[in-house]
Amino acid sequence: MDRDDCSAKFWLQPVSLARNLGFPAHELRTIRGIVESNHSALLEAWHGYFGA
Repeated sequence: MDRDDCSAKFWLQPVSLARNLGFPAHELRTIRGIVESNHSALLEAWHGYFGA
């Protein structure tokens, strides 16, 4: 996730924060919730693009 001068990266298996550059904790919790809510679709898209 990138916004303005902030960037965050989450691993998908298991869902965990890999890197954060500038996002405050409350926004990271929101982003993590979005990742968790869309976990299946994100994994499917990842495998569809990069292969299994």
